[in-house]
Amino acid sequence: MHAIHADDLVLVAVVRQPRDLDIARVLGWYRIPVDTAPKTLRVDWLAFYQTAGFGEDRWSVRQAAPVRGFELVRRADLLRDEPEHPHADEPYFKVQLGPMEALPHPIHSERWKRFTFVYTTGDRLLSARDVTELTIAPGAERDRLWRMLRERPM
Repeated sequence: MHAIHADDLVLVAVVRQPRDLDIARVLGWYRIPVDTAPKTLRVDWLAFYQTAGFGEDRWSVRQAAPVRGFELVRRADLLRDEPEHPHADEPYFKVQLGPMEALPHPIHSERWKRFTFVYTTGDRLLSARDVTELTIAPGAERDRLWRMLRERPM
């Protein structure tokens, strides 16, 4: 089992349906449309912000998984039971994940937050109590985060 470290790079991604979180947990991957992908996927962890589709667990981050790599695939190749989906032929990143881990405590949001991805650090992920605490404000800490992202090997 991996442990999240303070200096680890974390990408918080939105997961809209329990099915998608189950895919990440059981099959070990998460999909991101190339058109809406963040600048880089070269991170240590992927954390999951659960939206309204999760009922009582909505608007929270409760789990993360180590990122093992990623590849470019068509959506239809990822979700073979949806060959007629309007985006079936579009390119997606398939992010390969290690075992899902529960965070020490859920990171809640009082209300729905609109975002697609947030880069943060392991220490923020482990210490945040509210989703807004994951965002790194402009300044030295954000500069450090972007420097760490730029220095990552491909």
